[in-house]
Amino acid sequence: MATLALDIPDHIDPSLVVDVDIYHVPGQVDDFHQAWKTLQQASPPVVWTPQNEGHWIALSGPVLAEVQSDHERFSNQIIVIPKSVGKLHQLIPTTIDPPEHRPYRKLLNSGMSLAKVRGLHETIRATAVELIEPFVARGRCDFTASYAQVFPISIFMALVGVPMAESGHIRYLAECMTRPNPPIPFEEAKQGFFDYLGPILDARRANSGEDLLSHIVTADIDGRQLSVEESLALATQVLIAGVDTVVNFLGFTMLHLARNPQLRKELAALDFPQVLAATNELFRRFGLVTIARTVRHDMDFHGASLKAGDLICIPTQVHGLDEMVNTDSLKVDLSRKGCRHSAFGSGPHMCPGQELARAEVAITIAEWLRRIPDFHLAEDADPRCSAGIVGQINRVVLEW
Repeated sequence: MATLALDIPDHIDPSLVVDVDIYHVPGQVDDFHQAWKTLQQASPPVVWTPQNEGHWIALSGPVLAEVQSDHERFSNQIIVIPKSVGKLHQLIPTTIDPPEHRPYRKLLNSGMSLAKVRGLHETIRATAVELIEPFVARGRCDFTASYAQVFPISIFMALVGVPMAESGHIRYLAECMTRPNPPIPFEEAKQGFFDYLGPILDARRANSGEDLLSHIVTADIDGRQLSVEESLALATQVLIAGVDTVVNFLGFTMLHLARNPQLRKELAALDFPQVLAATNELFRRFGLVTIARTVRHDMDFHGASLKAGDLICIPTQVHGLDEMVNTDSLKVDLSRKGCRHSAFGSGPHMCPGQELARAEVAITIAEWLRRIPDFHLAEDADPRCSAGIVGQINRVVLEW
């Protein structure tokens, strides 16, 4: 995802031009969310940047949600910026619009339903406790390496029936598809996924189990099973989502808790269903996924003249941070009523894994605070932020 600045096309109103790279927003190294909020507050609802081959950015929360939800005007055909990389993506169902995407989403929804996730709660809890217990007597831990990069991935590896020992290779490929300037090109990382998954999916077709990959290759899709190409594209998308987003969300959450003892006390006083409900406010505050939509036809849109084929970036974090939507938006307020955000998307492409993500975060908070109620950021931590399709904290190290 290399940066490239272009001349301004004739149809762009110069007053809407903001020369910003979405993968290097000014100030994001120090605070990813504050940087986006600052850009939002200084800009019109829709702006255009010449960076990354030129594209629009929706910076108003309601406008962003409108783009995200309206597939008749904004297509999922290309969702990765820059466009030259986005054209290579072609994973499903994220790059398919309704109604064609519905059978694939139905498949994923059934494989990651609320009932199924609730049935996993005790397994998730046991995994969290097994990881946290050895930390207690040590008085410190590298939370990023020893928990965030282990816990959600181990749960997800069990869900898809892949050995945890292979998670490092999977995460490496995923990061090459979600970070700027990766060590190998986007298309090579995608092919790496296909090469890795091909034999696994073949084996699951021949001898299926109860795991999500078996579900993908054996499910009935309108009277048929998925083709080899469809299975690879869908399974790759599932793996990318499963090994990146929750890992990085946990980093932002625990960094904030380390700096806010009162919030720790409030969360520690809650029972588990209340903690689970409280994660909605955390996901509002720490949205971290930056993707795009493709403009279907020429239109005037909130003061901007959009042309068919333009890309419009939807940095999901700006919805929850919009003061017109959530007042005092940088504060995590567990008493906040009706908070709105787009951390899991909205409309037909809402994240099918959101219930699993909520459970993993809530169980982590509940079990951690039960054992380690007071902690702070260690001096050797690296709380700087890096960006890409998914924002991240470099290294959270905690002491108590």
